[in-house]
Amino acid sequence: MTDRERDDHEFSSGQGFDDPYEGFDLETPELSVDTDKVDPVDSRVLTDMLDEDSVATEEVDAEQLIDVGVSYVHINRHEQAADTFERAARFAEDDRLEQEAWTNKGAAHAEMEEWDAAVGAYREALNVAEESDHAATAETNLAYALWESGRTEQALEHAERAVEIDPRFAEGWYNRGFFLLERGLAEDAVNAFDNAIRLGFRNADILEEKARALEEMGEYDRAEEVAEEAEELREEAEEQLLE
Repeated sequence: MTDRERDDHEFSSGQGFDDPYEGFDLETPELSVDTDKVDPVDSRVLTDMLDEDSVATEEVDAEQLIDVGVSYVHINRHEQAADTFERAARFAEDDRLEQEAWTNKGAAHAEMEEWDAAVGAYREALNVAEESDHAATAETNLAYALWESGRTEQALEHAERAVEIDPRFAEGWYNRGFFLLERGLAEDAVNAFDNAIRLGFRNADILEEKARALEEMGEYDRAEEVAEEAEELREEAEEQLLE
């Protein structure tokens, strides 16, 4: 994604109204609002209806909308990011882009700790396709959102599903190990952490979780070694930040 320079633009001052002036009304049949279904003071209603009724899908570049959403994320404007990702999902004609947009929307809600909204977005992503480019990410993110909202049993189910979809998804193995450890299944957790590390997901966080699992298994010497390794990685990361 590249930053685009904005050219100076002189806006039109308009051509005025015809004489005699003919009034207009926004409440055309195409834009009529059923007040039993929507709040008439909701500022998003008009723009959503204009999207559906006045903008042809082929005229909207969903991929560019996703890029805009990512830009919002980078500047911590997660609410705007979530709205942009949803708009991209609704305009996307390609299933891969639609699933990516819903997954990103879930992540934006997660950043705001809006777990129910995040769960809903991840489920929308999985409704698009249960096995595809972004399905494993949607599954593991859904697992985390469910765990944060107190639905721990469902969380493990989706963490398992993530690595079934993509056995080489390192972050999925890490999350699976975390949820297994939370359920008291320390040995299975260690195996999951080792899979993640073998696939390149090696940092202080995963080593600390592995050390915790080893302690629960009674392997205190190994736990201490792994904990020391985690501390070394954390110190190295801090030094790099200072540089």
